[in-house]
Amino acid sequence: MLVRYKRDYQKIAMGFLSFEPDLKDLANLKTELDLYINDEGHALYLYKEEADIKCNFSGIVGIETGPDFVLVRHLDMAPSNRTDADYAAVLDELSAKVAPSKIMGSIAITPVIMRWEEAKKG
Repeated sequence: MLVRYKRDYQKIAMGFLSFEPDLKDLANLKTELDLYINDEGHALYLYKEEADIKCNFSGIVGIETGPDFVLVRHLDMAPSNRTDADYAAVLDELSAKVAPSKIMGSIAITPVIMRWEEAKKG
């Protein structure tokens, strides 16, 4: 289940985003988080599995919206959830949320999205 970011989730969001090498620096991390908070063209969602009764989040997805596309800028999962099935669950839910917009990825995220699209065809 994708849950829209709110300030109560700041530390959790920062933890997931800090998995990215460019965001290990606290100043960069805060700048990126501020972008998602203050820019209407960006959105940040935390992901948790429906069956997780403890409400533990297992990932985060950061998007930038365009006129007919959504660019996935960040897709970070907990180490135990870095499987194609987990990424697919996040992307399936995101796809339903932003339909009919096409989902695209940053250079780092594109291979994950390509595997997801291929799996949907098969």
